[in-house]
Amino acid sequence: MPEYRVGTAADIPEGGKLVVACGSAEVGIFRLGGELFAWHNSCGHRQGPVCQGRLFRRVIEPVAEDGTVRTLDYAADTMHIVCPWHGYEFDVRTGEHPGDASMRLRKAHVREEGNEVFVSP
Repeated sequence: MPEYRVGTAADIPEGGKLVVACGSAEVGIFRLGGELFAWHNSCGHRQGPVCQGRLFRRVIEPVAEDGTVRTLDYAADTMHIVCPWHGYEFDVRTGEHPGDASMRLRKAHVREEGNEVFVSP
């Protein structure tokens, strides 16, 4: 499998992303908690450019003891990529859709060596 040098560590700051072409594949690389995560830029719903979407903390609905929901909150430890075409969300760390475990992003391999970032789609 070919490996591509796609940039430097500074090109992907904490909480940031970089979308790159790797041969015929397009890959989004994200840095969270100092770790890199890479996904093919194709949403499982309609193959939209998911990695070009915005990053949001996962929305949660705190349910009161009586079963009512009066507000929304955000999970402190879970970031989602939101596909710009139809709003499908995926966990940046796992690639999983929060409501359908069978729908997930296709992983690409990413590594840092020194200051360089490499991807194998």
